[in-house]
Amino acid sequence: MLAMRPDCERCGADLPAQAPGAFICSLECTFCAACAEALDDQCPNCRGELMDRPTRAKALQPKFPPSGERGFKG
Repeated sequence: MLAMRPDCERCGADLPAQAPGAFICSLECTFCAACAEALDDQCPNCRGELMDRPTRAKALQPKFPPSGERGFKG
């Protein structure tokens, strides 16, 4: 199951699990659409391809909660 991290690692933008617009690599590094575009869809951490992250329905979040661990270090 995807961790569904709540923010962009590059700019800190909020990325709710139920909303589109997040991009992840195979290691689940997470970026917003603007940062993924600026990075030319390549993860700066592992050089993997950034792909659209699927959304998680709000109704499923109590049973399968998204991560609360924020990735932005700035």
